[in-house]
Amino acid sequence: MVLTDLARLNPAELLALHARIGDELRQRGVVRSANNPTGDLAEHLFCRAYGWKQAGNSNPMADASDRAGRLFQIKGRRQTRRQPSRILGAMRGLPEGGFDFLAAVLFEPDYRVRKAAIIPHPLVHSNSRYIEYTNSWRFNLSDAVWALDGVEDATEKLRAVTI
Repeated sequence: MVLTDLARLNPAELLALHARIGDELRQRGVVRSANNPTGDLAEHLFCRAYGWKQAGNSNPMADASDRAGRLFQIKGRRQTRRQPSRILGAMRGLPEGGFDFLAAVLFEPDYRVRKAAIIPHPLVHSNSRYIEYTNSWRFNLSDAVWALDGVEDATEKLRAVTI
């Protein structure tokens, strides 16, 4: 394989390469959309690691289910030097439920798994903050989450999955 010296490519060429990479990842089933791959990669890894069935793209609350019928909302956050936040994407309708567990993963800048956890819905709800202007809830995947009673550390299980 020949690696291209990315510094030699102009912005249009870099964007074209980015688009081609996204297309190839979709063809291989690693991502499902043309959006930022973080969320799709999180779904892919959890479903492969745990044997969950991915929900259709139209399900607003649950991204996957297991054989027992439990529902999982899956979130990913890629941390970088410029963006070290651990706040996960918006969740709507959190008090009403819609999922039994939040499966969340923090990625390194190069998309390697830094940490992952499966968190029961009641813990997600009680540790989230309501944001009125977006009518959504935000959850901070801080290190303290792994110490909460009932949280499963999924880090090694996700690291073991090859993509």
